[in-house]
Amino acid sequence: MRRFREAVEARDMTAIEALLAEDVVFTSPVVFRPYPGKAITAAILRGVMRVFEEFRYVREFTGVDARDHALVFEAAVDGRQVHGCDFLRVNDEGLIAELTVMVRPLSGATVLAEAMAAQFERIEREATGG
Repeated sequence: MRRFREAVEARDMTAIEALLAEDVVFTSPVVFRPYPGKAITAAILRGVMRVFEEFRYVREFTGVDARDHALVFEAAVDGRQVHGCDFLRVNDEGLIAELTVMVRPLSGATVLAEAMAAQFERIEREATGG
């Protein structure tokens, strides 16, 4: 999804949030349970932007029905290189209904998990407006 890619690359959280469906479900690469809802998904994405360094998309794939997209990225977290993919599914209105992130290698995923855990109290406050 080009609009999402451009918004992420521009670090434009307003544009990113505008692309999220109210009932979007975010699935993390490091936490088992998914996070349902626009508020928590947007807060998590803000946290990710604080954690990822040197983020760039390197490839993009679109499914046959144009509802499924895969955006391959490279980034660093605390100096550790990570490679990953954002899997997006859009709804009938063209908004992101599902966002699943996968990251490799394990050492990078571990550093990402630690960095995001350090952010999570702030993420929860942002999601609840508190």
